[in-house]
Amino acid sequence: MFVDSHCHINFPEFTARMPEVLGAMAKNQVSHALCVGVNFAELPSVLDLAAAHSHIYASVGVHPDHDQDEEPTVERLIELSMRPKVVAIGETGLDYYRLRGDLEWQRERFRTHIRASIATGKPLIIHTRSASEDTLRIMREEGAEKAGGVMHCFTETREVAEAAMELGFYISFSGILTFKNAKELKEVARVVPLDKMLIETDSPYLAPVPFRGKVNEPAFVIHVAEEIAHLKEMPVEQVARATTANFFKLFHDARAEVAA
Repeated sequence: MFVDSHCHINFPEFTARMPEVLGAMAKNQVSHALCVGVNFAELPSVLDLAAAHSHIYASVGVHPDHDQDEEPTVERLIELSMRPKVVAIGETGLDYYRLRGDLEWQRERFRTHIRASIATGKPLIIHTRSASEDTLRIMREEGAEKAGGVMHCFTETREVAEAAMELGFYISFSGILTFKNAKELKEVARVVPLDKMLIETDSPYLAPVPFRGKVNEPAFVIHVAEEIAHLKEMPVEQVARATTANFFKLFHDARAEVAA
């Protein structure tokens, strides 16, 4: 069985297709998925989806790119994290690719999420793009290793991966890993230990080969696992077992939900 550790199936692209999307998950042996929050305005749709389906989980956070009428506070994130099926804080982090100028507000937002994660004991889902140095610096300054988490949709260097793993974070690979031009990322995947890996789709974005350019969905996470198996020269079943175990080890509230 496979687990999609990061998707956005609450987005409008899926509303009319939800039975089809869930059916495709089952057909491709994708047993669970984590639907990740990106702002407070859309959080109800994330929570409703998780409440309606036993194998879907939720997270609470404000993406670094998102303008937010209500800027998150530690207290607000803690409050929202207590909602049923919420297993993580995020996605959060830094993104210097899309935004320019004084981004201190983005760094402060990231610190807020780390503090909420430590306070709740729920792991972090971290987004970093063109900002790895500051991301790692703030993680260290705020003691992010106390909460742990995952570097989602990883596209950084081996050195960044190793630094994150030293802080107790997992490395999650998306459909980007299947792209022909992702040569450096493939080398990173070869050296990241299997017990520190997760797989994801980040759907509706970044559909893997052979679906590149189409709307991504959780069923396609199997193709990420197959690429990892190819790169590591091991059976895909081994990747499936390890990444599924890693998911429930990291997102321990999801594990408790399964046990219940």
